[in-house]
Amino acid sequence: MTVTVRDLRPDVRADTEGWTLARRLALPFFLFTPESIAYDAAHRHPDAHFRPLVAEENGEIIGTAQVGLVHDSPEPGQGYLNVYTHPEHMRRGAGSLLARAAEEHLTALGATRLFAWVLDEPGNRAFAERHGYRASRNAHFLRLDLAHGTLPSLQDPPLGVELRTGADFADDPRPLFLLDAEASADEPSDVDYEFTDYEAWLVENWRHPLFSPELTTVAVVDGRPAAFSAARTDGGTRYGTAMTGTARAFRGRGLAKLAKNDSLHRARAAGFTEAFTGNDAGNEPMIAINKWFGYEICATEVRYVRELT
Repeated sequence: MTVTVRDLRPDVRADTEGWTLARRLALPFFLFTPESIAYDAAHRHPDAHFRPLVAEENGEIIGTAQVGLVHDSPEPGQGYLNVYTHPEHMRRGAGSLLARAAEEHLTALGATRLFAWVLDEPGNRAFAERHGYRASRNAHFLRLDLAHGTLPSLQDPPLGVELRTGADFADDPRPLFLLDAEASADEPSDVDYEFTDYEAWLVENWRHPLFSPELTTVAVVDGRPAAFSAARTDGGTRYGTAMTGTARAFRGRGLAKLAKNDSLHRARAAGFTEAFTGNDAGNEPMIAINKWFGYEICATEVRYVRELT
């Protein structure tokens, strides 16, 4: 059968379900639902020129690609394409077709540097290198068995620290936006980001269908959010940490660990059985914290870069 590439139709349930199935099988450490895929397609910032693509064979979606510009970076001309193929449909040409369509889209938008995450497996790395990409940094996916694992005991907050949930900020989430922006700016990355658009943050993070304000924990010091662990769930049994971070003025006090432990305990009490998170391979302090919780590395990705001339 012939493999074809086309745009995802976010308003067609068969498309979003097909995308979710193919992506979950290719990348089972990340949370996706049909609703989240449709939401992302409809609500990404217009400057991102976000374009989800699918590879289809005989009416079945066998490959997916997320494509867009890094609009929230101070450096223009940076694009991304994250291509994954259904593991039972490899070597049909789906990945190459998706990559070609993505590169044409980004080139037409003026992109001069392209970034792509690739699972750290020989075939995947060879695929990226054949297409002109060079390896950059690594990142890990980590998994925690909430159903059978043992979490560290809950600790009482230190004097002057209060633990709240994200839902407590429903009337005014701006303090959490400011905390997220500051913590994210210091995340290890080969792309610089600037979170300055509060309305975009509300749409892409706070109102995202996977985001769980009830399971998000915020450590508050003297009325100011000082550290947080943002939670996402798939509506079933899987929980994920979207971001854990601390404001610069409060680092070194264990507040991020305190917040994440509280969130994990409440997730387990709510019936979630698996917890996932991700870490840049160079972020040794956060990797150490996650191992303290019992997380184990379950896969590694490599970020590849291609310079366009």
